[in-house]
Amino acid sequence: MSETTEGRAAAGAQGNGAAKPGVQAIDRAVAILKCFSPRRPEMGISDLARATGLSTSTTHRILASMQANGLVRQTAQRQYALGSLLVQLARSGAFPTTLRDAAMGAMRELRALTDETVGLHELLPSNERAVVDQVESHHALRRTYTEMGVPIPLVYGAPGKALLAFLPRQEAEALLAGPIEAVTPATVTDPERLRAELEEARRAGYACSYSERTPGIRTVAAPVFDHESRVVGCISVSGPESRMPEERMHELGPQARRTARTVSEVLGCAQP
Repeated sequence: MSETTEGRAAAGAQGNGAAKPGVQAIDRAVAILKCFSPRRPEMGISDLARATGLSTSTTHRILASMQANGLVRQTAQRQYALGSLLVQLARSGAFPTTLRDAAMGAMRELRALTDETVGLHELLPSNERAVVDQVESHHALRRTYTEMGVPIPLVYGAPGKALLAFLPRQEAEALLAGPIEAVTPATVTDPERLRAELEEARRAGYACSYSERTPGIRTVAAPVFDHESRVVGCISVSGPESRMPEERMHELGPQARRTARTVSEVLGCAQP
């Protein structure tokens, strides 16, 4: 692609609202950074130019600026790799390293918005979940988690559904294949009904539970994803049935979803 063609393409993008004057260099630098991966930790100028659609001369010019700022470095083989500044930032402590660190600020904001108990649930390697933290409601009558760290099967409750809905299908089906015992009168024990609810959770981005695991408690929950777009946990909002009619639950669901999206972005997920 020639410099003239690149200029025309950039102008066309600006005219369509896809780019803004003054940020083209940043957009191009980001495009170059996105080319690197564990499979391609080092790349030459020609490879980067082909991958980004930029001309070789433009790529060379941008790489020179990125190298001067520590965003890339040149290897002994005259190729390019991610630079020292990115490593320094990654190891500086500026990025949360745990689900709890990433979520706590957003959880407090969600509690302030809803004044219901906000829970944080982590997906365990066993494909169970555990409550790892909570921000309690100020109401005298409120949901309080007491089973911190205790493994809970994913087939129970809104947090379990929010995780189960976004597991790889084969893993989810393995969990649905076993018998589901009722733990409350409202527990969903029919796998087909549960599959339908999981499909709805995937569509809506949140799941609901109507006293299905804990009597008298209703919950909505939305999934949290990591930098590889894998589901790793969820954010829930819970309260007593008296304050959680179905209409309110579907108002709280999108709020939980937005909070979970924020936490996902903190964990490095570009498109939750």
